Amino acid sequence: MAAAAPAPWGRQSGDARALGRVVKLLERLEAHCGDPRLASSPPSLRDLLPRTAQLLRKVTLARRAEGGRCLEVPGGAWDFLAIYLANLEAKGRQVAMLLPPRGRTEANDELFREGSRLRRQLAKLALIFSHMHAELDALFPGGQYCGHTYQLTKVPAHTFWREHCGARCVLPWAEFESLLHTCHPVESGSTALALRSTIDLTCSGHVSIFEFDIFTRLFQPWSTLLKNWELLAVNHPGYMAFLTYDEVRARLQACRDKPGSYIFRPSCTRLGQWAIGYVSTEGNILQTIPPNKPLFQVLLEGQTKGLYLYPDGRNHNPDLTELCHMEPHQHIHVSEEQLQLYWAMDSTFELCKICAENDKDVKIEPCGHLLCSRCLAAWQHSDSQTCPFCRCEIKGREPISVHQFPGRPAGARSAADEDPEDSSDQEDREEEMGQVASSAPPLPPRLDLSPTRPRSGGRLEVAPLALPRLRAPFPLPKIRTVASVPWESNSSPQARERPTENS
Repeated sequence: MAAAAPAPWGRQSGDARALGRVVKLLERLEAHCGDPRLASSPPSLRDLLPRTAQLLRKVTLARRAEGGRCLEVPGGAWDFLAIYLANLEAKGRQVAMLLPPRGRTEANDELFREGSRLRRQLAKLALIFSHMHAELDALFPGGQYCGHTYQLTKVPAHTFWREHCGARCVLPWAEFESLLHTCHPVESGSTALALRSTIDLTCSGHVSIFEFDIFTRLFQPWSTLLKNWELLAVNHPGYMAFLTYDEVRARLQACRDKPGSYIFRPSCTRLGQWAIGYVSTEGNILQTIPPNKPLFQVLLEGQTKGLYLYPDGRNHNPDLTELCHMEPHQHIHVSEEQLQLYWAMDSTFELCKICAENDKDVKIEPCGHLLCSRCLAAWQHSDSQTCPFCRCEIKGREPISVHQFPGRPAGARSAADEDPEDSSDQEDREEEMGQVASSAPPLPPRLDLSPTRPRSGGRLEVAPLALPRLRAPFPLPKIRTVASVPWESNSSPQARERPTENS
């Protein structure tokens, strides 16, 4: 890779002009999208255009403040912005061509008819704008570039990108395809074109580290990444790409007399997760966004419950059981040195540090903290999407197996037998000890809550699970169960895209 060098002044001023030009285009489009007949469920151009323009203004201010101090690397911030702005401007002009001139109010225009060709084109462009806003926000949070430090959710995917792409955050499709072929061979021709259309969410002809992160989350696990993609996105009749919430509902209307009909699509409000629409036994059209787990597991579990039986109303439901045998649990290995440290704390590595009852069997991604699946499920049922230890966003989870370690010293006690009055002291020691050995996953950070005096004076209510001696780094809200809700015309867009408890 070429040595980093300050970005030339000519390029800085050129990119600044491009940023200003695109912001003005978005402002003009926003004024044209005021017709109430264009209102729709997420993603909505009326919401996306001003949010994208505001984020671009922050990027402009941040780049201006950096000035000549910004170091340029191939595939870095400046390359990304050049590709992004050109693509955003092109997509913006496509939207402008679809929208009627200001002041034109004919009620029978094709654009305003649900299901029309022009309305479908506008919906797809809205989805692309949604993906582009999410990509810019992920790589330029608050306007500051972080593409060189972006952490992919899946560790193997992160390792692959950094080993092959270094600090770059974007590269042309042809180069990416060649690199991916080194570990996941791709057939040329129609298969490669289908893969490109799936990964390239923004339709730019390039692949960003953000887009690759979304793809690997959707079609996990890494070991069978393209096998999963072929079975779920290429061969499965229930897969729908670039569909909005309203379009899913309209498509399932024809299957209301066939309970168990379903289709699935990448969620447009929670990128990296799946949204599954289905017809219930009562004939209602429901939607659920399952937690971060492989889609084939969700579909198989739903099939056993009679929820997902007929993909897109068809009688043949593809067999996905072969994928279940391809996902080995990750084995956690702890060094002898760190094992001795746990024993010195009168604790064990295997035991979940929240409930102190069950062994750890799941790893939170991307932070890597370990706990038991029961505690994680209870935690996420409280609508919390952050790690209970470090508050990092939970983007995924992976099942793990912890080897049982024999030979504990005679004086060592298990965490379940320790004095509850010493729990805070134990966590203090665990954090300090964790700095010694780096071979194991991160240890839970310090938990400052006293067992007898919670910070807020409140208490944790868990339903339907009762987790004994549950300790958390901050007070938790009351846990509630969320149920599937039918599509209703008067429901808000935010409520429509919320996950439901059916998987």
